[in-house]
Amino acid sequence: MSVPISALFVGLNGLIAFVLSCIVVAERTKTRIWHGEIEEDIKTQKNYLATPNRWAAFIERCTRQFVGTKLADDGLLQRKVRAYGNFTEYIPLGLLLIIILELMSTPSWPLWLMGGALTIGRIAHAWGLIKTYGPSPGRAIGFGLTWLVYIVGVSACIYCGMAELL
Repeated sequence: MSVPISALFVGLNGLIAFVLSCIVVAERTKTRIWHGEIEEDIKTQKNYLATPNRWAAFIERCTRQFVGTKLADDGLLQRKVRAYGNFTEYIPLGLLLIIILELMSTPSWPLWLMGGALTIGRIAHAWGLIKTYGPSPGRAIGFGLTWLVYIVGVSACIYCGMAELL
């Protein structure tokens, strides 16, 4: 059985996950915080750039020239890491609900609505989390749409499962 709607949303959300990952890597490169999320996380770790070999020195020069660096932790890395983490925490179940419903021959319109709401919600949440410390409209819209998809999807899966069993 083919699941084209689910495949599209898995692909789109996979792309979003990749972009969020790149955003985190770029911020890690700017802040020079390779592990953890804040400067305190790296205080006990060896600084390999203090006496770099030629290869590391070359990469460091290129990085400073093309990416730039930050002199102080402004909390942005932590928000970007959480945006990626939160995305990867919520997307799997949301997509699984859509896949299961599509496999159970649910009409396409609720699948499109759920997939669209989940994708838009997760983008809004990530944007709101990265751009604003604390509550924001993007985060509220994001978790609201995600929870709506969860409630509708869970309810539909329970209903469809029970209907098939009875």
